[in-house]
Amino acid sequence: MSLEVIIGNNQEATEIPESWLTALEIVAHEAADLAMEHAAAQDSPLSHLATLEVALVDDLTSDQVHRDFMDIEGPTDVITFHHGEIVIGAEVAERQAAEYGEPLAREILRYLVHGLLHLAGHEDAEPEERATMEAAQETIVAVLWTADLRARLST
Repeated sequence: MSLEVIIGNNQEATEIPESWLTALEIVAHEAADLAMEHAAAQDSPLSHLATLEVALVDDLTSDQVHRDFMDIEGPTDVITFHHGEIVIGAEVAERQAAEYGEPLAREILRYLVHGLLHLAGHEDAEPEERATMEAAQETIVAVLWTADLRARLST
């Protein structure tokens, strides 16, 4: 899959080093390939994308996008649009990483993979769908979370 990946930090509430954006852009290609291996739909939006744009946003922006496009109040971890945009709540990631004792970079990677799985046809509204999606998500994160990636994200 030839996919252009653009990851932008559009917030200032959570410190995200520039080097993380570069590292995540690089690993996103492998993440997209792995998401397609776990695709829930053969003709998923991900199989047709030329460009993937990922925006890291603050709680205020996440809440606004959540309200505008899903009619749900409050910030969220990740919102995915089938045209190839993933909106990641950086402050949500920071809180969740602290709660679960995870590195922030791994939590952001998890949200990126989650968004890619949505683009690969997965849904998580029902408990059974959520369990299937989370199993694929955690498998992919485990594969991607290599010593090399951790070293690039350790700044």
